[in-house]
Amino acid sequence: MDINKLQRENIKNLRPYSTARDEYKGQANIFLDANENSYGSPLSENYNRYPDPLQLDLKDAISKIKGVPIENTFLGNGSDEAIDLLFRAFCEPKQDNVVILPPTYGMYEVSAGINNVEIRKVNLLPNFQLDLDGIAEAVDENTKLIFICSPNNPTGNSIVRTDIETVLANFKGLVVIDEAYINYAKQRTFIKELTEYPNLVVLQTFSKAWGLAALRLGMAFAARPVIDVLNKVKPPYNINQATQDLALKALENIEQVNEWIKITVAERESLSKDLAALAMVKKVYPSDANFILIEVENALNTYNALVTEGIIIRDRSKVTLCEGCLRITIGTQEENKTLLEALKNIN
Repeated sequence: MDINKLQRENIKNLRPYSTARDEYKGQANIFLDANENSYGSPLSENYNRYPDPLQLDLKDAISKIKGVPIENTFLGNGSDEAIDLLFRAFCEPKQDNVVILPPTYGMYEVSAGINNVEIRKVNLLPNFQLDLDGIAEAVDENTKLIFICSPNNPTGNSIVRTDIETVLANFKGLVVIDEAYINYAKQRTFIKELTEYPNLVVLQTFSKAWGLAALRLGMAFAARPVIDVLNKVKPPYNINQATQDLALKALENIEQVNEWIKITVAERESLSKDLAALAMVKKVYPSDANFILIEVENALNTYNALVTEGIIIRDRSKVTLCEGCLRITIGTQEENKTLLEALKNIN
C-alpha cells in the first residue's frame, strides 16, 4: 500500500504546526520558549507547562501491555478523534467515499457528514455478519475507508475473523477495525496482524473495560506511515497532561481491570439466561461485549416503563436490522437484579 497515493493531496503538502516541544525535547533548567505561565498554576506546577505532544511516556506504558511499538500507536481525544482524522487525512470531500456496515457505531456516519464524504451502506446479513459480495460491489476507486466494528455495536457479536481477513486482503484502502469492546470477547485482537496488513487500522479505547470514559482517551494502531499522517494532522496538544497522568496511573492497575472484565463476562452470561426466561423477551442475541441486545414485544413501551423506574437502557428499535430491540449494558450484580425485577413487573 502506497500511503502517498491514499492520502489527500493537500495533506501530502501540509507542513504541520511545530510546537516548542517539537523543536526542543530535552531537559533544561529554564524554559522560556512556549509563552507559558512561569509561576505555575493553581493546581500543580506540572500543569503550567504544555504536555508532550506525542505522549511518549504513556505510549511506552501502553506498548508494554499491548505489545505494539510506540511508532505504531496514535492516541486521540477518544476514538472519535482518530475516526475524524482518518476522514480528514484520507478522504477528499465530495469526491471520495467510505463503506459502513449497519447496524454499527453511529459516529462513522456522523464524521462522514461533518467532512462531506459519501457514505456507502452495506447492511450486515441477518446473522449480523459481513455481506462480502455487497462490500465488493460497493467499493470503487474512490473508496478510501471501510469501517468494521467487532465486537459490533449495537449487536454485540464479533465479526467472523476470516471474513475480515478477506476484506483486508482485497481492499486497496484502509480497513478500520473498531475494537472498543475487544476486552470482553473470545476473539483475539487484530493488533497482532499489523505487520501482515499495511492497510489495517485498529481502534481501541480506555472508555469501556478500563472504566475511563470521562477521560476521553482512544487508541489507534496502524503501520508507521498511517500513524505519521495522523500525527501530522492532529491538533498539537490533543491529549492534555491530566489525562496522560491519570491514564499512566490506571495502567498500574491492570489486575483490577482484568477482574472487572471477568465479573462483567460472568454477569453477561447470567443476565442473558435470565432475560431469555422472560415471557416478554422474544430473543436474546449472543454478545462478546459488555452489553446485550434483546428483542421484545414492545420496545418503546418497555423502555418507557423502565424509565419510570429510574432504569435507563437504549432503545435501538429504529436501527437497521434491530427492529423491536433494546440494548442493555451489563451493570453490577445488584443493578442487574433490579433490572430483571422491573422487567418482570411490566405488563
